[in-house]
Amino acid sequence: MVLLQLNPVNDLSRHIHLALGMESHQKNTPVRTFRPLYQSSGDTMKDKLAFFHLLEELKTQKRTGWVNNKVSIPRVASTQASILTPCEDSTSREVILALCTEDTTLDIAKCVMLAVVHDLAEAQVGDITPDEGFTKEEKRKLEEDAMTNVGTEMLHNSSAAQRILALWQEYEAQESREARFVKDRMEMALQAREYEKRYNCDMQGMDLQPFFDSSIPKLREPEIRSWGECLQSERNGDK
Repeated sequence: MVLLQLNPVNDLSRHIHLALGMESHQKNTPVRTFRPLYQSSGDTMKDKLAFFHLLEELKTQKRTGWVNNKVSIPRVASTQASILTPCEDSTSREVILALCTEDTTLDIAKCVMLAVVHDLAEAQVGDITPDEGFTKEEKRKLEEDAMTNVGTEMLHNSSAAQRILALWQEYEAQESREARFVKDRMEMALQAREYEKRYNCDMQGMDLQPFFDSSIPKLREPEIRSWGECLQSERNGDK
């Protein structure tokens, strides 16, 4: 597998232009800002440690969809931290969902690995959503640059870098059944249902229906569709 041939350092200026909306032709002007791409220190171990530290972003970063839809979740008194699902939490459940499949034609180990790596670019660029004004091509380029930066500047084109990049590219290509299985949005539907029940969103005037509309009807894998139908029945029964 060959790493993407991109120039992550020089492309930083393009990222800044995108954040200012200078390259976007969309109705919405992108306003997201991006952390500078990492530059190798020349020390392999220090650079690998920098990658490990970058992963912390997935533990703290909130899902943009919940924030944009004004899901106002109560704060925890002891921490004063908003309880919105971090990217890492959704990844953890996606891993378990993959392990729960009864489909013997799937490579379950591959599904688990795809679930682990598929959001890695978001540690660098964040959880970019369609309503932010970036084109699909711009979003793709930002994420490619981020992953190439990880592979070249942090992991030095090592076997680990090649493995991680190959998995990420397989997920993005959506050509394998395993990639399509992981992409199905069952996790989002489950999280919406849990927010809806736990925080009485209807009483608080928070409409989570768009999350159900963009997930359950669009599930592609037969087994996951059956999970979604069960979740919808549970939801209907509580109304």
